[in-house]
Amino acid sequence: MQRFDHGGFEIAFLDEGQGEPIILVHGFASNVEVNWVHPGWVATLVRAGRRVIALDNRGHGASGKSYDPAAYHSARMAEDVRALLDHLKLPRPDVLGYSMGARIAAFFALAHAPRLQRAIFGGLGIHLIDGAGLPEHIAEALEAPSLAEVHDVAGRRFRAFAEQTGSDLKALAACARGSRQTLTREQVALIGAPVLVAVGTEDVIAGSAHELAALLPRGRALDIPRRDHMLAVGDRVFKQAVLRFLEQPVQAYGSV
Repeated sequence: MQRFDHGGFEIAFLDEGQGEPIILVHGFASNVEVNWVHPGWVATLVRAGRRVIALDNRGHGASGKSYDPAAYHSARMAEDVRALLDHLKLPRPDVLGYSMGARIAAFFALAHAPRLQRAIFGGLGIHLIDGAGLPEHIAEALEAPSLAEVHDVAGRRFRAFAEQTGSDLKALAACARGSRQTLTREQVALIGAPVLVAVGTEDVIAGSAHELAALLPRGRALDIPRRDHMLAVGDRVFKQAVLRFLEQPVQAYGSV
């Protein structure tokens, strides 16, 4: 992992392969290894001739941590992506985000349209608009003295996952509270890049891929069959659809 500083945070990132660059932005409580390396995304994209750059989001993995929820506003985390592009002198890459990473990618797409070629929003559908991020009981589960004292089903799932990834639980609780922002329908309509919205058919967290794609000027929806929020990440159908999406010239998706 390489590192650079942005706004007082050390941001760790992986940079592998050659060819057209693609930025990977992982989900909540995950990291580069868990979200992108182990499920085979890095190897798949490198084999497809892409330069793969994946960052550990602030508060996660090997990147810097804060216990202030304000540090994790989605717009601020999107600026970490922009700073990574500046650091590597990348003019206009593709961006693939999953779950919270898709939310960050959406905020990046809105704020930095000239810096984005195409985007993939995985594990996040219409709840980008009508959701409210992670509920308070998730943050409380992360702050509980132990997993045994967490009785909420969703809270136990997130706490167990965070422990498995060796995460800083206090930093994740702050992130859960600070990154609950949504976009309006009017803001989504301003995202002019081609966007693939991919959600598992059994995902109860993301919301409808088709409803969000319909609001995007150049949006397309993908149903990932028989996958929930966790299992959709490394799904073969998802990977194949992303490769096809990236192979198409930008002009093939029409104009805004």
